[in-house]
Amino acid sequence: MRYTVEDGGRLNNFAVEPKMYKAEPPTKSQKRSYIILGSVGAVLVGLLVVVAASVS
Repeated sequence: MRYTVEDGGRLNNFAVEPKMYKAEPPTKSQKRSYIILGSVGAVLVGLLVVVAASVS
């Protein structure tokens, strides 16, 4: 564990930082999946709005 000793003998602990990496752009199949999930979500939200409007 990494720590430093401050004035007066107090220990100051530091968290271990994770290794940095670059994000990779999504592939064509991932993009297609995002579009499908987004459209399904939009349809579900639309149906909920219609049900809420018809109930009230």
